[in-house]
Amino acid sequence: MLQQILTDMFISPELLAELSEEQKQVLFIKMREEQVRRWKDREARLEKEDATLKKPKKASVKSVQWLAGMDSDVWVWVMGDHPADQSYEQICDDIIAQRAACQAQREAEELRAKKEAELVKRFSSVLMDSELQLWKEEVERQEVERQEVERRAAAQEQSQQEVEIKVPQKREAEERRRAEEEVRRVEQKRKQEIYMDLREVREERDDQHWQDSLRKSKAADLRRRSIAKQTRDDHRRQSVKALERGRVAAVTKAFGGDRPALPPKPKPRNLTVTSDTLNPKQGVRRTLSTSSREHIIRWFQEEQLPYRAGFQKDQSRIASWFHGIISRQEAEDLLSEREPGHFLVRVSERILGYVLSYRCKEEFKHFLVDATEGCYMLLGHQIRFTSLAELVEFHEGEPITMSGGEQLLQPCGQRPSGVDYADLFT
Repeated sequence: MLQQILTDMFISPELLAELSEEQKQVLFIKMREEQVRRWKDREARLEKEDATLKKPKKASVKSVQWLAGMDSDVWVWVMGDHPADQSYEQICDDIIAQRAACQAQREAEELRAKKEAELVKRFSSVLMDSELQLWKEEVERQEVERQEVERRAAAQEQSQQEVEIKVPQKREAEERRRAEEEVRRVEQKRKQEIYMDLREVREERDDQHWQDSLRKSKAADLRRRSIAKQTRDDHRRQSVKALERGRVAAVTKAFGGDRPALPPKPKPRNLTVTSDTLNPKQGVRRTLSTSSREHIIRWFQEEQLPYRAGFQKDQSRIASWFHGIISRQEAEDLLSEREPGHFLVRVSERILGYVLSYRCKEEFKHFLVDATEGCYMLLGHQIRFTSLAELVEFHEGEPITMSGGEQLLQPCGQRPSGVDYADLFT
């Protein structure tokens, strides 16, 4: 079944619904590996075709030349690798400082313009009074210029007035200097205040975002590590069990075990990936999903019944855990009446295969059993079994997954009203 899915690179929603979360992850990895393998094959084929054709390239006016480094390779600069490169925090601090300086400069210009207006308004009246006084003195000087005494008195008074004019000018220059110093002091203060405000806002926003990202990243990393560790443990455990089963089978065979012979293995299907159209065989159509009930019954009677599927290991009678073609909901209804650890194996109503349904403490789990190659194995697992009874017996002692610990404890039997597998054996 897995090989056919990888051949078609398609899985129907009905089949996907029968898979557990672990089996979905395994199937996704397998399909991704198949996609990569096909891509590599296609690239190799195209390279061979290009090598055989060798079409002459047209002369192009446009060209791209890459800057080469000391090792004659393409020069690549990665931000932060060079010792002179600034870190992310330093770049952010420079940007914030530049913004704060610009805003403080704008406020300082506004304050400077305001101070200039006040000074002009304040000293304009003094200049007007001084000019008026000079005009009066000039008139008086012209009136008494014929008299020498009056001329001297006017000259002396004029010099005194000039001294009085210089005093307001000095005061104005001093006031302007003080105003400029105050503007610069306010500008520096505002620059520092704006810088600290912007830095606090950025740190609060970045800290919250960083904490959320860090928490999600740690959770995802922990989940990936846990899944990888559980997968490795499951693979190692199943590999060891498979080796042990092989040794036991070899010893049993060597000492003449009386295990009943299995029926001949059905002829395997051709699952080779080719570009030709697949020609289905006559008879039962090997559909993986959307099979009708009649097709499933026919498949079971012609291909599974010779293997004594659903029987106990001694093949004396039908196993208590075996059920017929029932839905997922019907299986969960049966298991809901039992304690955690109960299980059943049912014939899927959607695909040609089986589903192992298990009762956990708070939920139900369903594992797809692949039965398309003359053996039985959980989809994504490594161990193959010759019968459903051996698969159940193995997982009565070993959990299905290490993460869930699904160990088969008690079989879930039939309802008192009647069995649900009668149509499979008639």
